[in-house]
Amino acid sequence: MTTDFDKKNKQGVTVEEQQQSLGLSRRNLLKGAGIVGAAAVSSTAASTVIAQDGSSSMLANKAIMAREALEVLTAAEAETLEAFCDCLIPSDENGPGAKEARAVHYIDRSLASHNSGSRHNYMVGLSALNDYCNKTRNKQFSRLSKDLQNSILQAVQANKIEGFAPSAVDFFNMVRSHTIDGTFCDPYYGGNQNFVGWDMVRYPGIRLGASETDVAKGALLQPNHQSAYDHSTYTKIASNIDTKTGTTKGSDHA
Repeated sequence: MTTDFDKKNKQGVTVEEQQQSLGLSRRNLLKGAGIVGAAAVSSTAASTVIAQDGSSSMLANKAIMAREALEVLTAAEAETLEAFCDCLIPSDENGPGAKEARAVHYIDRSLASHNSGSRHNYMVGLSALNDYCNKTRNKQFSRLSKDLQNSILQAVQANKIEGFAPSAVDFFNMVRSHTIDGTFCDPYYGGNQNFVGWDMVRYPGIRLGASETDVAKGALLQPNHQSAYDHSTYTKIASNIDTKTGTTKGSDHA
């Protein structure tokens, strides 16, 4: 597949210039951006996004999400949350976003494990969001146009809507943080499907060793599309961890 970077290189743009362009990491911008900033990054950072191979792959991803069993979220909550995440990191003509990365799947799994303490806030917050939309627009959040969704989320971010736990702005920041996690995490944890998040920021993937040539290429290094858990070294370490106690098997510590 020919990327935008390949095309630019053929036109005489140097590797140094490409790397300078890559310096505007979409992930770093998203961490400090609000709803408007996140949308702006998506529409302007074409040089840091790898386009999907076609609409068929996106349709397949959506079908997988629709069929997938949820661990904690209800179907209605997942639908609302997916629309929320899609506003934060939207898919567009430049490439995939949080929806294709299955950020909601990551969040759902995390609420059944390390983020279980956030479950109540998700339940209250997603309900409050839909209550507000039904009251003011007579529709669920996911049924509104993207412009209206963005406008409402701006109000949530500005703490102008009541009913959230602990507050609207805290709920917004929590979902944003978890959406970023789900889009750019190691795929082992349920998000970043097909490595779309890593491709988005041109992260070449986990490597146990790198040559001087690899280091020089930096973000232009060909991605290997491997989870850390695809490497036997990481798998062996993980298999030696007692999942109940968090200690190494055979350790003297309880």
